[in-house]
Amino acid sequence: MFDRFFAHTIACIAVLIPAATASAQSVPDSIAAEGVPAIPPELVAQLNRYQNFRQASFQDWLGDKREMLVLTRFADTNQVHRVSFPGGDRQQVTFLPERVLEAQVRPHHAEFLIAMDEGGAENYQLFLDDPATGTIERLSDGHSRHTAPRWSHSGRLLAYSSNARNGKDMDLYVVDPADTKSARRLKEVSGDWYVSDWSPDDRHVAAIERISINESYVSLLDVASGDSETITAHPSGGPTSTVAYENVRYSKDGKALYWTTDLDSEFLRLQRFDLDTKATSVLSAEIPWDVSSFELSDDGRTIVLVANEDGFAIMHVLDAASGRERPAPEIPSGQISGLAFRRDSQEVGFTLGSARATPDAYSYDVASGRLERWTKSEAGGLDTYSFALPELVHYPTFDGREIAAFVYRAGPKFKAPHPVLIDIHGGPEGQFRPGFLGPLNYLINELGITLVFPNVRGSSGYGKSYLKLDNGFRREDSVKDIGALLDWIGTRRDLDSSRMVVYGGSYGGYMSLATMTHYSDRLKAGIELVGISNFLTFLKNTQSYRRDLRRVEYGDERDPKMKEFLQQISPLTSIQKITKPMLVVAGKNDPRVPASESDQVVAELRKSGLPVWYVVGKNEGHGFAKKKNQDYLQWVQILFLKRYLLGEGS
Repeated sequence: MFDRFFAHTIACIAVLIPAATASAQSVPDSIAAEGVPAIPPELVAQLNRYQNFRQASFQDWLGDKREMLVLTRFADTNQVHRVSFPGGDRQQVTFLPERVLEAQVRPHHAEFLIAMDEGGAENYQLFLDDPATGTIERLSDGHSRHTAPRWSHSGRLLAYSSNARNGKDMDLYVVDPADTKSARRLKEVSGDWYVSDWSPDDRHVAAIERISINESYVSLLDVASGDSETITAHPSGGPTSTVAYENVRYSKDGKALYWTTDLDSEFLRLQRFDLDTKATSVLSAEIPWDVSSFELSDDGRTIVLVANEDGFAIMHVLDAASGRERPAPEIPSGQISGLAFRRDSQEVGFTLGSARATPDAYSYDVASGRLERWTKSEAGGLDTYSFALPELVHYPTFDGREIAAFVYRAGPKFKAPHPVLIDIHGGPEGQFRPGFLGPLNYLINELGITLVFPNVRGSSGYGKSYLKLDNGFRREDSVKDIGALLDWIGTRRDLDSSRMVVYGGSYGGYMSLATMTHYSDRLKAGIELVGISNFLTFLKNTQSYRRDLRRVEYGDERDPKMKEFLQQISPLTSIQKITKPMLVVAGKNDPRVPASESDQVVAELRKSGLPVWYVVGKNEGHGFAKKKNQDYLQWVQILFLKRYLLGEGS
């Protein structure tokens, strides 16, 4: 689903962007900035190299050819490029005004599918690009939300989810691209459903019904009739017994399903489910972590999977029948995504990024053991081997638990103790996972700021019990975890507890505001991006297709006791407790956390006379996607930190 493209860490906002010039420090027409000082030209010049990073993400193999499609940016937005061999030039294929979010080659055809939205509104549209003719045809309706496209094996049909019927429920559809009017509803649903895979004969699909990150179900649907059968049981023991299923794939003979599930486990394990006997077998029993993704080779004999091992992505190669481990490549500690086998081969493509290497496209041939890098993205002329490596630490919190956090320490030229920026991820079911920080390395290398990324309770990756620890009436326990982090920083000789800033985007924006209401006296300032300021107004105004999913996490405001609690813990209720400067950022078209959440917190903060900087992207959504907006926002963030964390300027 396309939501996976929106990570809610600082990297979501200060992404990899091209150089700015000293004349570009004025506010773009696409930005509304209030209370923000003029950007000094010298700051623009200082950031220049750190704004020249690029990246490339593997999307798909080009049919029978040993060629790749990747997403990368040469101008304003990510577009589709073709790479014909490892180390080859990136040949741009699409030239569109909006960023391309995904590209999938149509099996047995020359065309490929692309997905885009407009202005960050997340009403994703599906298009078929024919490189032979240079034409792009829209397959979707142009205004509803369309997610999770999945080609049939023949390439004749495309399945996807859409809320076209009522704007809320994500029904299942199929369409023949030869006739866009052939789109038909395969199943009318209540909630969020998506097709995960097609059977080898294209007669059935496996679909997932997602209730929450902790609860989902698998159904098989007959494509001709629409008849469906749910093959995973609903729990009988209440909310604590919920089970999650993800990444469902048919075996190549169609006799079994592979999926990841936390059934009878704290973690998502890879299982094989026999469709005749209903028997299951665990294939990743020796991996005590979540299996985050996997792919099956065309001959059905090999599985390549990625495990989330304490935040790092580790690749494993398994024999599909027995689950026995086979040799796997030695890959730098970082993040792996986008697995896909090349047709009729043992070669899998993927994206890899680490603290000292930009995300780029790679392949690994299981048969030969050959690991190859297909793209090598620019790093602004900087020596990435000088960038800080993440250090995994654990600190004690109020109830005796240990909280994991990643620390990127200030450059060696800066004398300790160092000022600290605490970056809290979104979700809240997200997880900070160490990879390439891009322009954030400027904070570490040039400003001497140490970055701390905590994975407070409620984060994914540490088991389903940990994931549920902040649900409902336990919401502020995660805020207490940040209080414990402030205590821990105070025990470190290398960190300056008198100079700390809290930062967060989306749900992390709520955490930033909540931290400021509880611990404002211990912080120099706060930065909040596209965050929740009042849970009741948020649940009222977020898009209807998201509302029930968020109620499972935050609590159902239709219950009087929960409504009272949500009002009580909302930062807006205690906004007078914030006594330090704030930088607030919003996207005008944000469908998740509407800009009204930021508007109301800024209005209340200004009543106290505090310095409040407010930046709104007029053509942005849940995070800034366009280059000139990203440029400007990063300058503002650096200027804010220099002034209020480092004490530079007036």
